[in-house]
Amino acid sequence: QVQLVESGGGLVQAGGSLRLSCAASGRPFSSYAMGWFRQAPGKEREFVAVISRGGGMTDCADSVQGRFTISRDNAKNTVYLKMDSLNPEDAAVYYCAEGPRRYNSKLVGTYHYWGQGTQVTVSS
Repeated sequence: QVQLVESGGGLVQAGGSLRLSCAASGRPFSSYAMGWFRQAPGKEREFVAVISRGGGMTDCADSVQGRFTISRDNAKNTVYLKMDSLNPEDAAVYYCAEGPRRYNSKLVGTYHYWGQGTQVTVSS
């Protein structure tokens, strides 16, 4: 059974930075793309960033381009999301998820295992 555990969320001032981590267990971590999504109150869950199983290909939402960086360490079974220049619109619960094996996806429905989420709050 796949388990994903996020950490690193918290309260930060606008313009600040956070690094989220997601530790995975249950099956070969390096066999799957990994994604980060977020959900703000009253809004749908939305794509943030994705990284291929080997880490060589990444993609992110236009809203975070140039500010957020996704990375992974397959030896540690962990995926990261470094978030810089945070603004109040970035406040949400952030989720990591295990994606397809062979391609990077931005679609929520293509991810079958999800973490419990970590709250990010940005004060203005």
